[in-house]
Amino acid sequence: MLSLTNVTKRYTSRTALSGISLEVEAGSTVGLLGPNGAGKTTILRLLLGFTQPTSGSVLVRGLEPSDPESRRGLGYLPERMILPERMTVRGLLHLHADLAGIDRGDHVRHADEAMEQVGIGDRAEDGIGTLSKGLRQRVGFAQAFLGNPGLLLLDEPTSGLDPIGMRDAREWIAALRDRGATVLVSSHVLSEVERVCDKVAILNEGHVVATGSLPELVGDSETLEDAFVRLVQK
Repeated sequence: MLSLTNVTKRYTSRTALSGISLEVEAGSTVGLLGPNGAGKTTILRLLLGFTQPTSGSVLVRGLEPSDPESRRGLGYLPERMILPERMTVRGLLHLHADLAGIDRGDHVRHADEAMEQVGIGDRAEDGIGTLSKGLRQRVGFAQAFLGNPGLLLLDEPTSGLDPIGMRDAREWIAALRDRGATVLVSSHVLSEVERVCDKVAILNEGHVVATGSLPELVGDSETLEDAFVRLVQK
């Protein structure tokens, strides 16, 4: 479903990724873990076509991210989603449904389904500027879920959520996994990744330092936190 092969990404003053390779199989839920600056968000930006690799190959469903077809049926939640303050929740979701290519006759149904899915059905007509940070994050989830996408890229999805919201987010991601969607989650919250992901990729300083299932990475004597610290402090 997602493939990065020998990918390097250089900016003017730094190298964000150094010859990394990573595969995400269809129907899997994969967590990207790493300290700040490890390259997690850069991977998502490459997959979305927001930036181009300096070298190497990036494919989404076998297509280059520059091909608009690679983003059909793809939901994306950025780490810092800037929402228009003066729009209503429903208005924003209708806009995103339009951008996603959903038939306009289906906008109301898809918006209602997405709002109910994330528990904001009663806030449809509220202005976004009136919402708390946690509710805005739920709006972000709702726009990512529009049209029941088969592929989701989630960057720090629990940011701004309280403990109940974090629990809800785990349940949403598990439901996506159970219906066969492919989910790539970038997160600093090891416990959240541990609960919802089938596989983990750990990054450090632009390198993939380990990939595998949780049992493969953790073994019998470690926690995920132990393994993470050991791998990034080598």
